[in-house]
Amino acid sequence: MTETLLRTTSITKRFGAVTALSDVSLDVAEGEVHALCGENGAGKSTLMKVLSGVYPAGSFEGSIELDGREVRFRSLAESEDAGVVIIHQELALIPHLSIAENIFLGGELRSHGLIDWRATNERAAELMARVGLHENPTTPVRELGIGQQQLVEIAKALSKRVRVLILDEPTAALGQADSDRLLGLIEQLRGQGITCIVISHKLREVLRIADRITVIRDGSVIETMERDDPETDEGRIIRAMVGRDLDSLFPPRDPLIGEELLRVENWTVHHPADPSRVVVDDVSFSVHAGEIVGFAGLMGSGRTELAMSIFGRAYGSRISGALVKKGVPIQARSVEEAIGHGIAYATEDRKELGLNLIGDIQTNTSAVALSRLSHGGLLNLIRERKIADAYRYKMNVKAPNVLVPVGTLSGGNQQKVVLARWMFANPDVLILDEPTRGIDVGAKYEIYGFINELAAQGKAIIVISSELPEVLGLSDRIYTLAGGRLTGEVAREDATQEQLMRFMTAGL
Repeated sequence: MTETLLRTTSITKRFGAVTALSDVSLDVAEGEVHALCGENGAGKSTLMKVLSGVYPAGSFEGSIELDGREVRFRSLAESEDAGVVIIHQELALIPHLSIAENIFLGGELRSHGLIDWRATNERAAELMARVGLHENPTTPVRELGIGQQQLVEIAKALSKRVRVLILDEPTAALGQADSDRLLGLIEQLRGQGITCIVISHKLREVLRIADRITVIRDGSVIETMERDDPETDEGRIIRAMVGRDLDSLFPPRDPLIGEELLRVENWTVHHPADPSRVVVDDVSFSVHAGEIVGFAGLMGSGRTELAMSIFGRAYGSRISGALVKKGVPIQARSVEEAIGHGIAYATEDRKELGLNLIGDIQTNTSAVALSRLSHGGLLNLIRERKIADAYRYKMNVKAPNVLVPVGTLSGGNQQKVVLARWMFANPDVLILDEPTRGIDVGAKYEIYGFINELAAQGKAIIVISSELPEVLGLSDRIYTLAGGRLTGEVAREDATQEQLMRFMTAGL
């Protein structure tokens, strides 16, 4: 039997009166991939921060053992020296520095007191080859895609002689192809004897790569299961995560589709920095009242660029084509003008672009519709508080009140605040870009319910998602994009993952 490499015993972590972890005991075997699953706010990331020294010894109760000996990490540097390295969901890279500089940042290779750039680039190239990153080591990180940046982080971990690699939602921001490559790399690392702990909400990926799966709920370990156990499947993991059965991953819905609300005709968008490059090429589509229309495509297909350009030309240059709302041509030359025409866009990047993380729930909820709360230029703070609190209750946002900073909420609760904002703004057309990225299955179910509710109110909903099961489970019609061009339109009842993938790769 494989020996235990890392063990936690009775870990309890409190933040004031809130207990984030309660008596958590976990063992991780040498050379295994151990998945950690649970709803947002369950305590997964908190436990990993305890393991990696982000929360130092003395700030929690319980013990950590590595190789059978107790360790007391007082900092991230101490855990890394011991071979325990964490890669957070928000990557810790400096975009203006090169790949090699990022890999050895803080551990520069020196000769006679000076950085040895030749040795740095040569060693970086070796590490990059090991993770399958085929770029020049001097390339600035800002020129890499998010999947390639993940590989830089792993190469950086390998430079520190990693023994336990902790990956927090490593594929959350990746398309299918990049996700497959990263999962393949994790399997390779296991073959090289490196132990991996993977936090993920993507249960299909968990069942593909994990040797064992531990579920945490409300700060406590619920169950550890063997991947090869015949009873281990998505249903078992979900039951452990949410404490109940989900009869379906998607709430039931009887669509009532009405008149055409928005039609986009011959929409073409050029790259903002390189106007000679076409990013969206002559795309035409429509969406009706009460309808949920899905958009599927690989990374770089133009889905987000299409959505942002429609939303007040928030992306692109030399934009041409027509927008027709309820049969009448409209102009949406700015975000304000788009909102004025009842068009809303919830970005895929809620942390950077979708929310004011230092602002509270109240101000984030009312931000795009302050005119509805103002009179004579004065904001009615009492009404703003009541509205925000009503949405907090309606959408089950886990916070004691609406004055809590949004940045302290879990990903699922942050996404609920994004949806509350647009529900309050009351748009006719709502574009949702990756609405459940990085969100657990329980919170997904709730968000799907809110989307269905908006459609039932007669809103036209556009959903962009990298997860084909989500597109198939939500949509009444599905469009596919590849290389900036529309390659297919399929009714929900006729669509399959295989068919959508053929359309998504057409001409590539």
